[in-house]
Amino acid sequence: MPKSSRVKNTQVGIIGAGPAGLVLSHRLHQMGIGSIVLESRSREHVEGRIRAGVLEQNTVDLLTSIGVADRLHKEALVHHGVEFRFSGRSTRIPLTNLTGGRAIYIYGQRQVLKDLIQARLDTGGEILFEAEATRVEGLDNSPHICYEQGGNEHTIQCEYVAGCDGFHGVSRKSIPNGVLKEYSHEYPFGWVGILADVPPSTEELIYAFHANGFALHSLRSPTCSRLYVQSDIDDNLENWPDERIWAELHVRLATDGWSLNEGPILEKTFAPLRTFVAEPMQYQRLFLAGDAAHIVPPTGAKGLNLAVADVRVLSQGLIKRYESGCDELLQRYSETRLGSVWRTQGFSNFITKLMHLQAPIDTFDYKLQEAAFDYICTSETAARALAENYVGIPEN
Repeated sequence: MPKSSRVKNTQVGIIGAGPAGLVLSHRLHQMGIGSIVLESRSREHVEGRIRAGVLEQNTVDLLTSIGVADRLHKEALVHHGVEFRFSGRSTRIPLTNLTGGRAIYIYGQRQVLKDLIQARLDTGGEILFEAEATRVEGLDNSPHICYEQGGNEHTIQCEYVAGCDGFHGVSRKSIPNGVLKEYSHEYPFGWVGILADVPPSTEELIYAFHANGFALHSLRSPTCSRLYVQSDIDDNLENWPDERIWAELHVRLATDGWSLNEGPILEKTFAPLRTFVAEPMQYQRLFLAGDAAHIVPPTGAKGLNLAVADVRVLSQGLIKRYESGCDELLQRYSETRLGSVWRTQGFSNFITKLMHLQAPIDTFDYKLQEAAFDYICTSETAARALAENYVGIPEN
């Protein structure tokens, strides 16, 4: 039993101190709206997790507008193109040229979180670390979030709840059975990923299709590389010693006149690829954002960017509600976001199926992939559509 309890009051209770929850909290603060952020993990854990590192233009623009992008603009690697290799052939998509000056930025998620956490604390924001939300109740007219911290159970009384606590969090589970429609798909492969202490072998991201499977050469900094190889869905890291990973990367990324730098592997991960969408993204006074509402395969680098796009719209609705009493934008939050979510799912699914080995070479499915790659290489329309989706279609 809890040793003691306390009740805190705020306008918006936010579950999860990821990019979505922290951006929302900071934006609301700037407009005079109070919030409390609950995070089940420690600050050290949150700031140390190695996650996404590709920010689309919309995300950078929003972080800049709320004043948390000074370090980003000093340290991020700005990419104006991306390279696709397919069975030994190569094409570069000139992102900036095809999208009217837009680009992507390489800046790790943990750096984004460090910036956001510091900004919230510097402005008096309340982030409760190692505070696990256990229940969300009273969503019809008097929401409250029950959470445990230090062996004690406490409560946050609020007017609205933002569920930014990921796929396994309590927020989505608080919605009654029969309200949500959930869509999901699991791909028959996964990614073995490494973080290597070696300067990148490329100035822009490289996506590669090969008869052995997909490979991706990404970047984290001028001295650190992030690389991935496609593997079986039921694989495990024991089957991937360092030597095998480097050997497969050499083979899958190979092209004339280019070589791969090797270095010490700092981290090794395995992740299955899957996709998920929950509809609607709101129930009464609860609003879902980020992985609590949707998951995309990492091929399109959209997870963090979708989460930030969610809270951009959610914050607009909450600000309008508190400024004028009008909740029209808030009530249309799910409707507004789901169109973009499904469009992004479509793009991520397209890139995933295009670049991953799904059938042996010279089969029907492979020929379809080859034809799609040819279209991107020869059609400016196709290349422009890929570029627009990759850097992020401008938000209204």
